[in-house]
Amino acid sequence: MVALFWWAWNAKSESQTKRREYLLFGLIASVGAVFCARFLALSLPFRLRPMHNPALDFRVPIGMNPDNLLGWSAFPSDHASLFFCFATGLWIVSKRLGSIAFAYALFVIAFPLMYLGAHQPTDIIAGAILGIGLACLSNVEWLRKGITAPLLRWSDAYSGPFYAALFLCSFEIAELFDSVRKIGFTAYRDLETFLRTLR
Repeated sequence: MVALFWWAWNAKSESQTKRREYLLFGLIASVGAVFCARFLALSLPFRLRPMHNPALDFRVPIGMNPDNLLGWSAFPSDHASLFFCFATGLWIVSKRLGSIAFAYALFVIAFPLMYLGAHQPTDIIAGAILGIGLACLSNVEWLRKGITAPLLRWSDAYSGPFYAALFLCSFEIAELFDSVRKIGFTAYRDLETFLRTLR
């Protein structure tokens, strides 16, 4: 899906600046969608994942760790929020690329998450609605321009650092923020250990 973003970013068009505004907003909204979904998952009543719900008698597929995501609430799906937001951002600038992105979000992200017992359909639907809603905010011109104008000015003045940052952001989306999560968990564990030694 990130490859589709770069395809759309580099496509030649008469309205390239406006196209890049929408793409940047979609990228930022996708990151925001993950944080919104996580905030909701922590704020709303806890919801067990199908793989952890004994009432469902779910059989975990071979190779899947049953302790995966233990203690993480399933509603709404942050993966669905991220990828449906990203797909919507692409769809706004290119119906063809957006259609491919939506197919990817549905068949490569959403269905496997349900098959693996990580989410129920309603978790996916809620995450998708959240992501699509955030991406559609790009149609509010003052909001889109207010967020993207400083970034586009940065890209004109300092293209090297801008593209390095844009690449890192798109890379983190491609790997589902795995390295960020690992750094965060390590820092949290280290801080917890340090505070225990102070007692």
